[in-house]
Amino acid sequence: MALIIQSEYFLLRLNALQYLHARHGHRLRGRAPGIAKTLQERLESEKTVDPEVSRPVNIGFPYLKPARSAQLSERLAHLKAQRNNSELERLSRERKLQVDLELVREDWLKTSGPFHIQRVAEHYGIFEHLFGSAYFVPRVELRIQYEAGDLLHPVRYGNMLKPRETQSAPMVQFDDRFSFNGESVAEGQKSWWCLLLTNPDGHFEDSEMEYCHWFIGNIPNGDVAKGEVVVPYLQPIPPKGTGYHRHVFVLYKQEAKLDFAPYRQTEPYDLPGRTFSTLDFYRQHQDSITPAGLAFFQANWDDSLPAFYHEKLQLQHPVFEYDFPAPYIRAQEWFPLRKPFNLYMDKYRDPAQVRKEYLTRKLAKTHPFDGPEKPLRFPNAHPVRDVPSWLRTEIRKDRLGWGRINDI
Repeated sequence: MALIIQSEYFLLRLNALQYLHARHGHRLRGRAPGIAKTLQERLESEKTVDPEVSRPVNIGFPYLKPARSAQLSERLAHLKAQRNNSELERLSRERKLQVDLELVREDWLKTSGPFHIQRVAEHYGIFEHLFGSAYFVPRVELRIQYEAGDLLHPVRYGNMLKPRETQSAPMVQFDDRFSFNGESVAEGQKSWWCLLLTNPDGHFEDSEMEYCHWFIGNIPNGDVAKGEVVVPYLQPIPPKGTGYHRHVFVLYKQEAKLDFAPYRQTEPYDLPGRTFSTLDFYRQHQDSITPAGLAFFQANWDDSLPAFYHEKLQLQHPVFEYDFPAPYIRAQEWFPLRKPFNLYMDKYRDPAQVRKEYLTRKLAKTHPFDGPEKPLRFPNAHPVRDVPSWLRTEIRKDRLGWGRINDI
């Protein structure tokens, strides 16, 4: 009777029971996973930033969206003209219609192209590492091509180019008659531009600074050949072992002709003199220049750079390597239970000796003229009897093409 009363007491007094969070038979220390903060939440709380201060600022030209009625009327007129074109219908039906990709590209650049380029640049961290919290929408298309022998290598938006392909200054073209305010550009109107090529990833002494590889200022009416060479061209020089380096072309529109004498560099191979900061440059001239065009490529090391470092830069060829720590191997045991015999013993042998043994075993089954032995058609259909379990597993791996011996 007392036992029944006690059970009823606990049923009525549910709050008298104590609930313990448990997982896999172990009592949790601290708060439960659903209540405790994750590592990402803790890092975000420690690195809180005022949204008003970190809000991105558009430093480029604003986008003047045309009227919706004008767009609709233009689209309807275009569709009407296409439907009334019998020749176009015939070519489409006979599958002979050819689309002019250049017209498609021009239409893309007039509509959503600049915003796509902005998103690609944000993905590669171009704005963050050059302008901090600022950004701009590229309104002017930069057509940049490197000439290497008989080939032309264009610069797009993050494509890969080798240093041997970018040894000389590229050919740059852009439309200087672009209208930023929606008004027609007067014939013969003077315009000034400046073009910079910078590398935010390759500075040897200060990771916050850049190397200016090319600076052409006071470009009249989009003619780069007539511009003022402030900093001569220097090819990409990514050291070995540092991966891909971003090389960014930024085109600025000037309000008037400017004096870039403080940035002038006469020595083409003086790396300390090429130290540059895009953010400081823009802050100093933000009332006179506005970013309008963007293009960039990535370059990594190739075998043409050692000679360039020694002969041109008069520097030793830098090579960066990561020193991986030796893997931890626990001490040997007297009786290693539930561990494959061969794999356990290979852990305590010289890796070079193990690779030599696997290579010798593979060459023993390879004919010098006929090649390796033909694999079994049904490997798992052949039983393996009267051998230890570790050797049985080794034979099965060999038949199925698994294991280290097939990687050598």
